[in-house]
Amino acid sequence: MTSRPLALSPSRASDYKQCPLLYRLRAIDRLPEPKTEAQVKGTLVHAVLEEMHGWPREQRTYPAAVKRIVPAWEKLVAEDPSVEEPVADRTQLFVDARTLIRGYFHMENPLGFDSTEQEMYVDGVLPNGVPVRGFIDRVDVAPTGEVRVVDYKTGKKPQPRYSGDAQFQMRFYALVYWRFFGTIPAQLRLMYLKVIDSMFLAPSREELEYFERDLGDLWAKIEADGRGGTFRPRTSKLCGWCSFQAICPAFGGTPPVYPGWPGGALIDDSPTHPED
Repeated sequence: MTSRPLALSPSRASDYKQCPLLYRLRAIDRLPEPKTEAQVKGTLVHAVLEEMHGWPREQRTYPAAVKRIVPAWEKLVAEDPSVEEPVADRTQLFVDARTLIRGYFHMENPLGFDSTEQEMYVDGVLPNGVPVRGFIDRVDVAPTGEVRVVDYKTGKKPQPRYSGDAQFQMRFYALVYWRFFGTIPAQLRLMYLKVIDSMFLAPSREELEYFERDLGDLWAKIEADGRGGTFRPRTSKLCGWCSFQAICPAFGGTPPVYPGWPGGALIDDSPTHPED
């Protein structure tokens, strides 16, 4: 287990907003959770698209990308054999991945541009003191200097009233990119490969400054809970999908003894790509 300080990622921020206890069990206790097939599928598709964008333009074709599904899968298994556990039918997994990659090619022509960064790792502290960490799927910088931040989604596109988490994630990375590299992205694009549809955002400086204040407030709440050990459960319709329900006080369970706020001594690994 690598020792590094806690940091906020979009996933961990979403965890805390959903349920403070969920955040604690994932970020501080770091209890293991079973992978889902949807998460594994998302990781596989992300790996293929990341590799493809590193090729010369003329090689970025749909057939060439499809041929990389099996090698990408074999690499994932070699690195973490547990990815096989939730997969009921490996052939169907490959078929689904191929469909998602086809969706990507319906939405974008990778022969026409070069991406600047793929799976861009960001790790640092914002000016307001919030530590942040995560991976940006893709960053494109136009010859004229405009920046586009792209995120691939392999799940369903949410209805507008449920799109808050997706928009939060993109504003998070827009803020981080601006603060770390000095340029506000001109466009944020969420590519929903399954339904061949996109969500576009164009953040302003004022919007990101407001978002930064909100993020500071959220981190202050997390720190307060962390110092006092008061990460309380918050029930919702999402509880039915929570892998920690058996140890949740809201359902009669008992969580492990709180290990204490780690300060600069514990870690919060950035998540692998889930099925969003």
